[in-house]
Amino acid sequence: MSDLNPPPADLDLRLVRYFIAVAGHRHFGRAAAELRIAQPALSRQIRRLEAQLGARLLDRGRQGTRLTEAGEVFLPRARALLRSAAQAAAATRAAARPTRITIGYTAGLIITPAVRDLRGKHPEAEVHSLHLEWNEPREALLDHRVDAAVTRLPLHTGGLHVTVLYDEPRMLLVPLGHRLAGKESVTLDDIADEPVPRFPDHEWSAYWRIDPRPGGSPAPDGPLVETIEDKLESIAAGQAVAIVPAALHAGGLRPDLTVVPLHGVEPGHVVLATRAADRSRLVTAFRKSAEDHLTGPDPGEP
Repeated sequence: MSDLNPPPADLDLRLVRYFIAVAGHRHFGRAAAELRIAQPALSRQIRRLEAQLGARLLDRGRQGTRLTEAGEVFLPRARALLRSAAQAAAATRAAARPTRITIGYTAGLIITPAVRDLRGKHPEAEVHSLHLEWNEPREALLDHRVDAAVTRLPLHTGGLHVTVLYDEPRMLLVPLGHRLAGKESVTLDDIADEPVPRFPDHEWSAYWRIDPRPGGSPAPDGPLVETIEDKLESIAAGQAVAIVPAALHAGGLRPDLTVVPLHGVEPGHVVLATRAADRSRLVTAFRKSAEDHLTGPDPGEP
């Protein structure tokens, strides 16, 4: 009688990683150099993986290496498999070391008072901090690179527990020679025709560009940027102005930029994000420390 339910393939994750490298380079030689193994050995390992799966994944030809139809199907699943394995390992390590926590934070946000409070209340704990780029907090939490993240909205909150810590005014960032530099305050009407940088994340870009504007008109398009540093450079070069969090005072970023208070705009929100299912006592303790000590700047400060 034939076996209608064959056992699942016993995949070697190392071989899966080798396949992903070859698929990424579309070239065995370059993949072998990245993996620091000999090319013939890499070819043998790929053949082993294909034998485990019962399907040819890669074809070699004069134009280089290409994925077969089976390889195209397997590649996204292979990447998901390695991600899942990394997350499982990180979660296991975290469970085995309940006295360790890593707290992420993004640009301009100071977490020191809460970190100091947590260390004082839990002197036995290893408390680490890690700076994150503007678009990293969610991924860093789900990948277990950090256990808590102090960041700003907007943020995709699926799978996360998010607590608003405080509101933060939004301001206008301009180059020193700009016509609005030095004004006591400005409104959106003052920058109706000013290009504003765009970010790849549509929700983030719309929020920080205030796009569309209250009357329904689109915000003028500025250069597409991927990092805060690129945004600052485009503004300093006179290509755009930007709406930024009040904590990012231009003087602390670069001397050729300045900020102007922006009136008539809802403030931003600084939040603490953690994994929704995380029941770690240190995460709970840090949430309390953050709520007690991360309350925003003194309203009387300039």
